[in-house]
Amino acid sequence: MEHHRIGWIDRISNRLRRRGWRETLFVISVWIKGVDGVLEIFGGAALLSTTPGFIVWVVQLLTQDEIAEDPRDLVANYLRRAAARVSFSSEHFMSLYLFIHGALKIVLVWALLRRVRPAYPVAIVAFAGFIGYQLYRYTWKPGIGLLVFSAVDAMVIGLIYLEYRALQAQHRLS
Repeated sequence: MEHHRIGWIDRISNRLRRRGWRETLFVISVWIKGVDGVLEIFGGAALLSTTPGFIVWVVQLLTQDEIAEDPRDLVANYLRRAAARVSFSSEHFMSLYLFIHGALKIVLVWALLRRVRPAYPVAIVAFAGFIGYQLYRYTWKPGIGLLVFSAVDAMVIGLIYLEYRALQAQHRLS
């Protein structure tokens, strides 16, 4: 069993050594996007299977110790106010958004990892669209998370672009 595990680690280690930093970062960032897409689909399913009242109850349960300790706790009060504003229609919009967003990410990740060349420009445009929407949301309701997601998406776009250029150069040589 131990020998099998070491062999698996050695194979991954050798594969990463053969790749340059650009390609390694590209693969890691794309895999992270894929995991994020799967989590978004699960999140969309979870939202569809709950009610706004249940969401309020869970948030109150999770924040009750913080509120008892400090009734003015910023994070706990923010979460409680946000949960109280969830409506049936906003819940369905968010679940639909998460499903579409997650499914698109999964399809793009699959195509990028398979080196499907037309997927690179499509992924760049799609992720740029995600950034545009996140920045629009930021102007409507500021939050540091939206800026962080936008910065990560911008880095992923840069890595996709660099990998696409390298793939095109490799194709021209062959």
